[in-house]
Amino acid sequence: MVNAQLLEEIHKVVDKKQWKAARMALLDQEKALTRERERVTKSRAKLPWLKVDKEYVFFQAGGGCASLSELFQGRSQLIVYHFMFGSDWEEGCASCSFLADGFDGIISHLKARDVSLAVVSAAHQDKLLAYKRKMDWQFPWYSCGDSTFNRDFDVIFDNDGGIDWKEIPCISVFYKGQDGAIYYTYGTFARGLENLISTYDFLDLVPKGRDEEKLHEPMEWVKRRHEYDYTT
Repeated sequence: MVNAQLLEEIHKVVDKKQWKAARMALLDQEKALTRERERVTKSRAKLPWLKVDKEYVFFQAGGGCASLSELFQGRSQLIVYHFMFGSDWEEGCASCSFLADGFDGIISHLKARDVSLAVVSAAHQDKLLAYKRKMDWQFPWYSCGDSTFNRDFDVIFDNDGGIDWKEIPCISVFYKGQDGAIYYTYGTFARGLENLISTYDFLDLVPKGRDEEKLHEPMEWVKRRHEYDYTT
């Protein structure tokens, strides 16, 4: 954690006029960042598409199964979050849980913009259901079982050409054409997911920031929300 005394020592205390001048200088940088993000967003939307010809079957936590086409739920756009939960795991990944805590609140807004959200993991649907209930989540969660879905969209990668397959958190985006054809339009993983973590957006506003510089891994501090030790 950042040393509080050091934090106070390195920050100048100025009058309001000086503070406003410094704030306006930072505002110029923030505006430039916003414009750059808009430029990248437009470039992302222009990426070529990859047609998905393979059929996949997903097993929903709570019962039932669905094809990739059915995950769209009548909409033309689909976001799939590949949640790290291996078939031999007893609980889902803490970092993925950190991100997934924000899903339920945005689903209605996504639907209003012709977007469906589905979460997919390798673990059996019964494990997903138990963990979903433990975390008090409502979003649709599916098991891809032994299918190649995660591998086909680069969520599982071969470590140096060996057979030690590992999972990484990932987002895959799909579009369904008017003729029912499905296209893979975008994917990102690891730090590419940070834009989806609202907690980080809030932490970036405060003096201590994310406070991760001295950690072995950036998200080493993250726990499932019921595991934190605080009293207020």
